[in-house]
Amino acid sequence: MIRRGGRGDRTVSQRVPTVRDVAARAGVSVGTVSKALNNRGQLRDETRARVVAAARELGFRPNTLAQSLQSGRTYTVAVITTDRFGRFGNPLMLGVEDALGADRVSVFLCDTRDDPIREYHHAQTLDERRVDGIIVAGRRKQTRAPLAVASGVPVVYVIARSSDPSDFCVTTDDVGGGVLAGRHLLAAGRTRIGHITGPERFADPRERAAGLQQVLDEAGLSLAGGQVFYGEWSEDWGRRAAEMLLHAAPDTDAIFCGSDQLARGVVETLRDRRLRVPGDIAVVGFDNWEPMAAGCRPPLTTVDPNLREVGRVAATRLLDMIAGTPVEGGVETVPAWLMLRESTGVRLTEPPLGSN
Repeated sequence: MIRRGGRGDRTVSQRVPTVRDVAARAGVSVGTVSKALNNRGQLRDETRARVVAAARELGFRPNTLAQSLQSGRTYTVAVITTDRFGRFGNPLMLGVEDALGADRVSVFLCDTRDDPIREYHHAQTLDERRVDGIIVAGRRKQTRAPLAVASGVPVVYVIARSSDPSDFCVTTDDVGGGVLAGRHLLAAGRTRIGHITGPERFADPRERAAGLQQVLDEAGLSLAGGQVFYGEWSEDWGRRAAEMLLHAAPDTDAIFCGSDQLARGVVETLRDRRLRVPGDIAVVGFDNWEPMAAGCRPPLTTVDPNLREVGRVAATRLLDMIAGTPVEGGVETVPAWLMLRESTGVRLTEPPLGSN
């Protein structure tokens, strides 16, 4: 009810607009309104635009429950992740929402905290809620068991792939990221390049190291220090590994680090040794974790694994599967790009390498 001022202070009811009102305003059938607002069927662009404009003018809101009953969909998708608020989860979710928002699909976010039992219970709850599809996001490249969900619920894996070859996974290009870093350092005139990275037991650091090695092999160069310095993902390891690298190869003129956190530790050691960055030694990180990379002194040139695009691609493929479009099992790799900052002697006005 609304109260309208004026003589008699009358109270009148405000009728909620219906799909028939939209059809009358646009001069089309009720079925055409349904097709236009749900982005289905073959309609001329001007017809679809006229329906959308009429709905907007009338303040018409589709009945979500009725849509669900009619289509058999709930217009909800779940994301199961092990990194809800970290540097991995945030850009990934932005990409997922980029793709799902256009279809007005709501997202359930479930954090497993690396607990298989918690993941199982999340999967059962999502089954009961009849979500249209699920994205399962891992933090590192590894093979995992398929998610325990009802048959027929589409699932897309991110980073960590399913052991079932018929399942579909979207992942990052860590080899390509190493190639980007290596080529950038060579282009900057560096020829004695060392590499400090995370645990060798994980595929991600091994692939980043392989990318750098590929570039050095092509240039006929050897890795400074004679080895990859594998360790932990910490600033402390970055500091200690930098000491080890400089002891083994005092003439090092560039260091590619497997993460921005490692790079921060490396830069601290170089500063303690009164070595200039990038004057004496250029430094490249990996992740483009904004608080870490931009907060470094100097700000850090770093490889961005393009997680937002990974999320967008995963959600787009999931929508295809929900719509009944076949998506073959396998892995789709999203290219990385390089964010240029001062740690390699680059002015901030220069564009990122490999970005769109």
